[in-house]
This record gives sequence, structure tokens and C-alpha cells, in this order.
Amino acid sequence: METTKEEEEEKQEVWSWGAGTDGQLATGRIQDEHLPQLLPCSLFQHPISNLSCGGAHVIALLQGGKVLTWGRGTSGQLGHGDLLSCSLPKPVEFLQDFVVTCVSAGWNHSGFVSDKGCLFTCGDGSFGQLGHGDLKSQCTPLIVSSFASRHVKKIACGMRHTLALLEGPSGDQVYGFGSAKRGQLGIPYENVRYMSTPQCTRGLEDSNIVRISANGDHTAALSTDGHMYIWGRGFTGTSDISYPQCAISSTSLSQMALGWHHALVLTGNGEVFMFGGTRHGVLSDHQKTSMLKKATRNAEEPNKIIMERVPGLDGVKILQVAAGAEHSALVKEDGAIMTWGWGEHGQLGLGSTFDQTTPQFVSLNQRDSGQYTSIRVYCGSGFTYVIRTASPC
Repeated sequence: METTKEEEEEKQEVWSWGAGTDGQLATGRIQDEHLPQLLPCSLFQHPISNLSCGGAHVIALLQGGKVLTWGRGTSGQLGHGDLLSCSLPKPVEFLQDFVVTCVSAGWNHSGFVSDKGCLFTCGDGSFGQLGHGDLKSQCTPLIVSSFASRHVKKIACGMRHTLALLEGPSGDQVYGFGSAKRGQLGIPYENVRYMSTPQCTRGLEDSNIVRISANGDHTAALSTDGHMYIWGRGFTGTSDISYPQCAISSTSLSQMALGWHHALVLTGNGEVFMFGGTRHGVLSDHQKTSMLKKATRNAEEPNKIIMERVPGLDGVKILQVAAGAEHSALVKEDGAIMTWGWGEHGQLGLGSTFDQTTPQFVSLNQRDSGQYTSIRVYCGSGFTYVIRTASPC
């Protein structure tokens, strides 16, 4: 596919920082970076349309539908046909004849959706998270045959489970496969450790799901009317949920981001709320938070979510949120990046390894924010990426 004039003129800046000992920062160095690193534009053949960060690997979806991967590859999650890690972006050759429209990186596995609705997975399959009916790992993307006659729209990979959104005759349907121990597949079977073939998630038939998300042992979905459904491992103060429950319906949401112990939600008005966070990702008022969660555990609604407004953002409109294992990031309306939470590997981009309980500004080389048509942040388990797209001159 030829590059269009618009693509040739479009300029992107790709920044990375945090954990880098598996090559996931694409710097060519096997080390952590405590400050943002600007990557050479020559690493990417075309502008990046989407990025997905996993446990220690990254998938880049390029304009035109081609795919690059890099980082940890010891389970075959890079799709390069081997078990080698890679410190620089490399094309997934198997997918060169496909136009890929959606990608997702899990802890040690990956998923790719083509424009024809085919789903391919590779990497660690020890919990059935590849959906091939066995527990084998794959170092080259393999089509999920259960969906051969169906049209897959989206894919979301968690730590050991996978979620797929499919077109259905009477509405879109959500399927899950992989680890089921914490209820993260939302299937009507009890005491099931894993499912290696896709199973339809119950309870979402009339919800008009448009977005799906998975991280850790959590699963979430967002409906067209802005309601958030969650299932899987319980957040702080809540028990595990074995089938989707509408966690937030009083506020219309536009985005959600899951971590290992916390989640962020963004309202249609640009306000950010957070729930969960038992360790590094908690917010500043620990005593108040603990009291609220204790009260919830003693109430008759054990799975009620207590949302907290992220502090220091009053009167500020937020455009995007992202969550890693135990750190968080957001993009403000003026293009500024803010991070907080776990900082051990420098994933907050502040030049230190300290944790932060309130959002902090990340310093990139600044220029007129009006020159950027898009600024997006992406979080892996202990690392962070920012992509800034500049307007054509």
C-alpha cells in the first residue's frame, strides 16, 4: 500500500520511559529510563495509529494496517517465529498480507484483528488465553478457528485471559477465554480454572458494548450509553465478580483504563475518577479512602464501587487516561502529560524512582501545543509511551 501525501507530511514524536530491561522502550538499550526518551522516527515505517503495551512488550499498529512488535519475546508474544526478545521495532512478517485494525498486548501474549474480522493470537498459551483449544504457546500468530465464520471487531488481552468483541445477528457479543479462576471470563460455569476455547460472556446481551478492556485479572466493558460493566477479580473492598455487573451507571463515561489493583474512568465532561488501588497506585487521602472502603465492605452492597475524583484537576478538562500495572497517566486539554502511582522503574517519567500519590507533570520538550493534532499516552506494566502527532507545516 502506497503512502499518501497526508501520511508523508504527518510528523510524529514517540517518547518512552520506565522499565527497559527487556527492550520494551525501543531505545536499543537494555536498561530502565527515568526520563522521557525521544525515539528516532526512522524506527517506524509509517505513522502509528495505535499502540498497545503489555507486560514487557509493545505492539504498534501503523497507518495502512501493518504491525511492528518489540520487547520481551520469550513466550513468542512478538509473533516473529522465535522466542527471542527484540530491543527495536520489527515487522510481524506473518501479518504482512493482512490489513490489521486492532491489536492488544497482554502480559505474555498478543492479539491481532484483521479488517476481515479474523482474530490471530500468539505468545503464552498456558492458561488457554490464545483460544486455540489447548494450552500450547505459539511464536507465530495463529487464527482463532472458533471465530472462522464470525466477524471479530476488537480484542483485549489481560494477564492470562483474553476478551473479544464480535458482531452478532442481534447485536455485538463479548467472548472470553483463558484463565477463569477470578471470574474474569464472565461465563456460567463454576470452579473452572481456565477455558481454552472462546465462551460467550453472559449478561451483556442487551448492553450495546462498544469498548472492552482487560488487565491483570480484571475485565471491563463500556456501552454506547456510557455505562461501565466490570467482572473478574474484585478491587479493594469488593469481592470477585463472576459475571458482568454495571458498576457505574449514574455518570456517562467515555473512557476506562484498568490496572492490576485500580481503574480509571473518564466522564463525557472530561473529569477523571479512580477506584481501587491497594498499593502504589492509591490517591493521597489514604485515611479517608480506607474508611470509605471499610464502610463498603460492611454494607449490604459488597460489590459497590467507591469512586474518588483524582485530586488537583479541578476545572481542568482531561482528554485521555491510561493505566499500567500500578501507575496511571492522563492527557490534559492543553496537551500536558501527568502521571502518578508506582515509580520504581522510572515509569512516571519524573527522573526518579519514587512513588507519587497525586498527578505530576511530565516534562517533554515543549512547543506550541497547537501544532499537535493528537497527543496520546499508553502504559505497560512498568513503562510508559507518549505519541504526539504534529500538524503538517
